[in-house]
Formats: sequence, structure tokens, C-alpha cells
Amino acid sequence: MADNSAPPAGGLPLSGVTVVSIEQAVAAPFATRQLADLGARVIKVERPGGGDFARRYDTTVHGESSYFVWLNRSKESVTLDLKSEEGREVLERLLAQADVFVQNLAPGAAARMGLGADDLARRFPSLIPCSISGYGTSGPWADRKAYDLLVQCQTGLVSLTGSAEEAARVGVSIADIAAGMYAYSGILTALLTRATQGSVRAVEVSLFEALAEWMGQPAYYTAYNGAQPPRAGTQHATIAPYGTYTAADGTDVLLSVQNEREWAALCEHFLDTPGLIDDPRFATGSARVSHRRELNAILAERVSASDGEDVMKLLDTIGIANAPVNDVKQFLDHPVLAGRDRWRQVRIPGGETVAALLPPVDLTGTTPRMDAVPALGEHTEQILIQLGYDTTRIDAMRTAGAV
Repeated sequence: MADNSAPPAGGLPLSGVTVVSIEQAVAAPFATRQLADLGARVIKVERPGGGDFARRYDTTVHGESSYFVWLNRSKESVTLDLKSEEGREVLERLLAQADVFVQNLAPGAAARMGLGADDLARRFPSLIPCSISGYGTSGPWADRKAYDLLVQCQTGLVSLTGSAEEAARVGVSIADIAAGMYAYSGILTALLTRATQGSVRAVEVSLFEALAEWMGQPAYYTAYNGAQPPRAGTQHATIAPYGTYTAADGTDVLLSVQNEREWAALCEHFLDTPGLIDDPRFATGSARVSHRRELNAILAERVSASDGEDVMKLLDTIGIANAPVNDVKQFLDHPVLAGRDRWRQVRIPGGETVAALLPPVDLTGTTPRMDAVPALGEHTEQILIQLGYDTTRIDAMRTAGAV
């Protein structure tokens, strides 16, 4: 297992790039972990005694948080009390040597600490600052806290998710993940711009605006239809047939018809009722959605007549996309992940190792960095020595609680 206590060796696309991050929870750590995957040195600044509060979300992974293990491999952890003069001095030295600074502090906190984009530009003109916030650093909600489920509610996503009887949250932190993805791509764009044009651009992403982008299709549908797509459980709200049906052995099978060629194949070879192809109730996509109840009854009867495996084999044969409704354990054992060798072992605090998925983007000739998840403050002394502090000064800073 590679040691993540030093910058990675050359060869990865972001080797030589240093990122300093004051980060919590999901969005910012997800952005910086992706930078670390590609070779960036990510120095994670945490509070002494507590650190990133995501470390304590749960204790399911050999005593560590599942969130933290997922989001923080290949990083270095340094503890700094940023309310102390010495802690701020260390941060300034780190920023002077960094290429990128990422923060998702509470609303207004970065500006109060002199870590806003304008302040940083004056002190560190080559530094790329990235701010991740709930609702943006300006505007009427700039000072409002935002968490993932709040943003799912504010963007209308929850109103689209669930059954006709009950709305539901999306089962993963989708607003945080969206913001982390856009922050990652924005930072890469800013690094490219600095390298090719010599100009430094600040990056700003909000959870609300990231998820608002993902709401584009239902937004257009609602604006021009006069009503939003209905909640339809495991059925697609605006395409039919596209949903789950229960086979004779209890397997829930999802099938999807995307065009008229597939509809004809389904009618002729699966339903064995070619007359349905041109039935006015089902002859077009819009007609099938309007008559979803009748169509679902036909499909449910057919699927329930066979075991799930037989249903899926026939659908495969006639070119209809399908899948079982897996639980998480079945996902972990998925043949695609095993057959494509997507799992790697990553060390976590305490010395245990866990299986982690490779990043989803494959770059030819590039092996992503999959180093250890850091313990709180694991790299503090080493980083301070690199910054020029001697052991006597470091001991005094520890005694004072600055690190």
C-alpha cells in the first residue's frame, strides 16, 4: 500500500499541484478527493480535537465513518486552530505554496477570516480559490445554511421522488455530490486557464445551483406543460413502459422501451400481441404515458407468468433494456465491477484495509492514486517541518492548542 504522507511520484496528470482545503461533510471533500485521485497533493485542514464532522457521521467501517472513508483517501490531515495567531500563520504559509484553495465554511466565515476570493487574490495572486456554499456567496440567501436534504426540497426534487402517495428524498447526498462534481470540473478548468492563458479565475459553486442544473428536464416539462411530472415510484414519470414489474418468483424486473422499434419488438416477441403495436392507446410515446394504467396491467400479467431470470433472458434476446432491482449487497457483488477489476484496497486509520472503487473515468496509461485515508492530524508535524518549523516550536504550538 502506497504511503500518502508525501506528494505522489510523477506520472499522474495532477502531480505537482498542491491543494489546501478547509472542508467538511461531502461536497468539498468529494471535489478534492477527485483531485487527489489524479495525483494532486491535498492538504486537509481540520480542527484540533474534532476535525471534519463527517468523521463522526457513523462508525460502520471498522470504527470509521462510511462517509469519511469514501471521501478522504489520498489526503494529508493537518490540525490547525484557525482562531489562533499561530494557526493562521501556518495556513498563510500553506497557501503561499498552494495552487488551489477549497473551502465550504459556514456562510460568511471565509470572508470574516480574510479567505474570500478578493482577499486571497491580493495576497496570493497565483492561487485559485474555490468556494462551495449552499445558495451562493451573494444574493438573498447567501447567509443561509444549506444541507443536502434542504436543497433537495428547495429545488423541487423531493416533490418528484417517491410514490404517488408519498414524496421521498433521493437516497444519496445528491446535492452535495453535484456540487462536488462541478467544483472539481471548475478547478480543472481554472488550472488549465492559468496554464494556458496566465490568468487566475476564482471558482464558486453552490449546492442549490448545482442541483438546479440537474432539474433542467422537469423544469422545462413543468414550465411548458402547466403541471410537473407526477411521482411514479419505480415507473418513469414521462416515458412508458419504463418501470418495474414483479415476476412469478418475486423478482422485480425493470424494463425500458425508448422508441417505436423497441415497442414493436416488445409487442411481437414478449407480449406475443402484435396487434398492440398500432393500438391507438399505445401507438406513440405520449399515448402510452396517457394510458399507462392499461399498459402496466398488460405488462404485469405477462411478467408475472415467468420467473425473473427467464423474463430478463427473453428481453435481452429481443433487445429490450432490462435489469433486476438490486439491493446494495447485490450491487457490491455486481459482475461488471468484478469483471472490469474496479476494486482496490485502501488503508484506513487503525491499519485495516477496505475495498474502494476506482474513479469512474479511465485515462489511458494512468493508474489513479488510491492511498490511505488519514487519521486526524496524522501529517501535522511533517507538514510543519516542511514549512520550516522546528520540533521545539511545534511542541509549543501543540501545548497552546494551535495545532
